[in-house]
Amino acid sequence: MPDLTGAVWRKSTRSNNGGDCVEVAASLLAVVGLRDSKDPTGPALTFTPGAWAAFVHGVKAESLNPETTGEYARA
Repeated sequence: MPDLTGAVWRKSTRSNNGGDCVEVAASLLAVVGLRDSKDPTGPALTFTPGAWAAFVHGVKAESLNPETTGEYARA
């Protein structure tokens, strides 16, 4: 697992403080971290910057939304 020491974690400005939030650390050179905001000392997922950028792009384009892509209909 990549070293996340020194990571600067941030929560989305769209978070509603309802407790179901994630934090992202994009301040490191070769890795982007993702963790549960309720458990900051718990496990974190890590992604390459390219994989994270592709995920964010997919979310913004709604290409990962099952209702938009018809994934529910295929199940």
